[in-house]
Amino acid sequence: MSARLDLDAKAISLMVVLCAIWGLQQVVLKATADDIAPIMQIGLRSGVAALLVGLVMWWRKEPMNLRDGTLRPGVAVALLFGVEFLLVAEGLRHTSASHMVVFLYTAPMFAALGLHWKLPAERLGAVQWLGIVLAFGGIAYAFLGRSTASSALPGNALWGDFLGLLGGVAWAATTVVVRCSSLSRAPATQTLLYQLIGAFVLLLAGAFLTGQARFNPTPQVWASLAFHSVVVSFASFLMWFWLLRHYLASPLGVFSFLTPLFGIVFGAWLLSEPIEPSFLLGAIPVLVGIVLVSGGGWLMQQWARKLRANETVKS
Repeated sequence: MSARLDLDAKAISLMVVLCAIWGLQQVVLKATADDIAPIMQIGLRSGVAALLVGLVMWWRKEPMNLRDGTLRPGVAVALLFGVEFLLVAEGLRHTSASHMVVFLYTAPMFAALGLHWKLPAERLGAVQWLGIVLAFGGIAYAFLGRSTASSALPGNALWGDFLGLLGGVAWAATTVVVRCSSLSRAPATQTLLYQLIGAFVLLLAGAFLTGQARFNPTPQVWASLAFHSVVVSFASFLMWFWLLRHYLASPLGVFSFLTPLFGIVFGAWLLSEPIEPSFLLGAIPVLVGIVLVSGGGWLMQQWARKLRANETVKS
């Protein structure tokens, strides 16, 4: 395969669109929660998306080989992916969509720590450690600096935020398993299919066991299911994998901070969710930390290149 490319206008545009889609998904789940519980909706969308991915694999003649060494890690990522969205679905019952997307997208920090421990090639540099310190400081402030009495959110919003943070840990664990197992060499569609099947089974089971299997087929619910199944769980992930195959991963990762930013804006705009000063002050270092952890090495390379260019001009 040819060398991966630096970001161009096409890649940047696609990343902005992806981050907007991912930031909107929690808002749409919250907006339709009265007619279909988030746990039920995520389960159904995962099943539909699994069928679509299966059709793509059939069209590409990509076999789902269960004897290629991917079965055990595949089951692990299926369980982790399902647990992640169980936590997201339950968390959205208690906290706002904007809070959920920020705490869920702490996953890059937890993934970086896990990969630092498991893979010598993924050792963290000084910039990444700075990003982790900033992010965890922001998380602590968002939790501990909140004035419960003056908050416009429900009294159990802190529990929902904590579930979102645990969802980020589960997402990070999924990343570590993929990177450290035979799944790292498997087709992206195969890994995605494992995850979607796991979410479909676990979340539908959870919906029926907890009495959250209600389904009121309003036009808004059908539109939400179409958005989540086709756009979020199918098209956006395939687009993301395509970008990873053609462009450098580090600069793509820098854009991940846009997702929680879009989530905050969409939550305030579409759901009239309050943005408390303490949460916002905590979210800012979290977003900066995401940038430093995801693309710290690339940012330092760009800075060094700029310094060398300036020295060349001066000489």
